[in-house]
Amino acid sequence: MSALLQIIEGVKADEANRKLAPGKLAEKIAAAPKAIPALSKFKAEKFSVIAEIKRSSPSKGELAEIPEPAELARIYQEGGATAISVLTEGRRFKGSLQDLEVVRSSVDIPVLRKDFMVSEYLVQESRAYGADLILLIVAALDDHQLKDYFQIAEALEMTTLIEVHNHQELERALAIDAKMIGVNSRNLKTLEVNSEVFADLIPLIPNEIVKVAESGIFDMKDVIAAQSFGADAILVGEALVRAKDPREKIQEFLTGANSTGKVE
Repeated sequence: MSALLQIIEGVKADEANRKLAPGKLAEKIAAAPKAIPALSKFKAEKFSVIAEIKRSSPSKGELAEIPEPAELARIYQEGGATAISVLTEGRRFKGSLQDLEVVRSSVDIPVLRKDFMVSEYLVQESRAYGADLILLIVAALDDHQLKDYFQIAEALEMTTLIEVHNHQELERALAIDAKMIGVNSRNLKTLEVNSEVFADLIPLIPNEIVKVAESGIFDMKDVIAAQSFGADAILVGEALVRAKDPREKIQEFLTGANSTGKVE
């Protein structure tokens, strides 16, 4: 079984254990902070960093303890991040919905729930805990699910980052009128990273769509490369949680991306 399928099995089991009754879920959605319109935030920037709160990963294991995710989120915001990504999957990434909730209450920039949205309930739950954006992984969904969850998110006023890994998935993302597409250089079956995926797919995405380079971004050369292929933003986790000064790291990435594009 691929890594992706194993993770999805765990996500479904955890969902069943914590699922709220429809009335309770509706109450929590109504009480959640109003969604920040993330798309306009990205389009207003020349280049953006989505800074991720990430304790662990299936490929690297433990990355950082992060006892105070809200404090790290504030540091990311001070560094100039356009949005914060919060991993909420608990088994492999050691995240939680509580992380999402405390981060959303601590910053005034959009917050992405980074998880495996494999049910309508999970999309609704994201809004209930304050998400402004959600991730939809094309590889994890059939065409009907992809379209339905995209429409549910829009109805809840959330922005959707549609994640693709190959040409076929990109075509499926474009077919639902995606407004923000993330190209992930990590193979979700093998967990290996191939940065050539950025060069292959990002130039094929229309300019009116916000283009995000995901995975494998560690230093300035990676940032400049992603930007050269047409990325409007990068999503960075490991490099930031392991950085001595995450605020400075974000500023370094933004300064480099907004310069002439030459790496000194």
